[in-house]
Amino acid sequence: MPLPPETERTRPRFALTARLKSVTYAARGLRVLLMQEHNAWLHLAATIAVIACALVLNLGADDWRWLVLAIALVWFAEAVNTAIEALCDRICPAFDPAIGRIKDIAAGAVLIAALAAGAIGLLTLGPPLLARLG
Repeated sequence: MPLPPETERTRPRFALTARLKSVTYAARGLRVLLMQEHNAWLHLAATIAVIACALVLNLGADDWRWLVLAIALVWFAEAVNTAIEALCDRICPAFDPAIGRIKDIAAGAVLIAALAAGAIGLLTLGPPLLARLG
């Protein structure tokens, strides 16, 4: 269904340069996450350890899919949590119990993702690791 004429005029056209700029902004956000967030350093160390372990164990594509999903889930949760915390700090620099509750809930989401990723890691890496060690 075509858009009404007034909507067509105000809707921006697709531009490759605008899409490239948005990728640049996203990369800048990831750089900030890695450079300024201590928890991201722990996630990076865990990511490297899991990838190294999976490479040493020569895992198949099915196992890699689970590991990539788990890694992405944790990084996604950490990035969203960091954005929420930054927004809350900007809106209300002083302590506020409601803001604290919001930040705790967002941090809880990261914990859920990390626990799920840990379970996926144990289920995926555990059996071949035990087989290799035993």
